[in-house]
Amino acid sequence: MSRPNDGAAGDGPGVGSGTTTIDGARLAYRRAGTEGPPVVLLHGGGIDDAELSWRHAIDDLAADHRVYAPDWPGYGDSPDREEHSTVAYARLLEGFLERVVPDEPVALAGISMGGAAALGYALENPGRVDRLVLVGSYGLGPRVPAGSLWKSLAHVPGANAAGWAALGTSRAAARMGLGNVVADPGGLPPEFVESVVSRAREPGAGRAFEAFVRAELRPDGSVGTDYTDRLGDLRVPTLLVHGRADPLFPVAWSERAAERIPDARLETLDCGHWVPRERPDEFVGILRTFLEP
Repeated sequence: MSRPNDGAAGDGPGVGSGTTTIDGARLAYRRAGTEGPPVVLLHGGGIDDAELSWRHAIDDLAADHRVYAPDWPGYGDSPDREEHSTVAYARLLEGFLERVVPDEPVALAGISMGGAAALGYALENPGRVDRLVLVGSYGLGPRVPAGSLWKSLAHVPGANAAGWAALGTSRAAARMGLGNVVADPGGLPPEFVESVVSRAREPGAGRAFEAFVRAELRPDGSVGTDYTDRLGDLRVPTLLVHGRADPLFPVAWSERAAERIPDARLETLDCGHWVPRERPDEFVGILRTFLEP
């Protein structure tokens, strides 16, 4: 399906796309770069996809890395499937790496929901991950501030569909809705906002995330995935990046994680939850520095 990509990578080295099937799930992915160590970028929930969160990072890192960015089931160009949970995504990630980068360790970066999948995989497969980047990550705390509301809406027929449909009515509506995620929706580039509008208009928009919320959140807002007590076991150099004004997951989650992970570095930025799109240049600079040998 053709959609606005607000200038996503299209003419850089080795730029392309592919698909692979894991446990019956067909995953579409973006790839870029032909030389250098492999980096795998994992997007978050809502109406996100690989291009939407990671296009700046893909463009930059392709110069000297092999970059892979899959779309989770029900996002981007990947067909939906029934199972949506951190455990399910970590299992898909394992299969994806076995197919795409089978014989060498990788750098893993994940935002939000994708961060939890990356962290879960790294804890179970430390020999396969040489760097870990967690951006506004889920899985680092016991309770989501708005989790009770999300859970309630996920069980009201049509509620989430109506919300996504409203987001797709216009750029103004999209900016208003993005105010629940970013610190300054008025400062977002028009091309990016148009990409969000396009995603929100697609059939089934938000359905996969609704299933994830039903699986992961409890009525009181507590979570099904919290790796806090296992962070001391992580044996991978880890970069945590968090927006100081993140309205979804508290910056305190990453601050605590940085204290518990043996080899961790924390960067907080003046933005909300969607760090790679709110502060693209600053974020990519931090990411590139961390990935340097």
